[in-house]
Amino acid sequence: MQEKQLKRKEDSMKVMDNDPEMLEEYDFSGGIRGKYVSRYKEGTNIIVLDPELIEYFPDSASVNEALRSLAKLMKKYKNKKAEQVGT
Repeated sequence: MQEKQLKRKEDSMKVMDNDPEMLEEYDFSGGIRGKYVSRYKEGTNIIVLDPELIEYFPDSASVNEALRSLAKLMKKYKNKKAEQVGT
């Protein structure tokens, strides 16, 4: 049964002759070439949080704030340790 439904769906999707990855129903006629190229060049750094952390870090601002605080503590600890070794 599921195979028949899948087959029907595949049959109803017509691909472009020059690009089998693209469906005929896709319409990019209103698109702007290179609109996001500068953002793409900057790169991205996507990190996926585990579901149980969403409560504590609901957005990127909260994650960044927590990481900045942690980085300060790490730097402070590293400097203290270096002072202890130097004396």
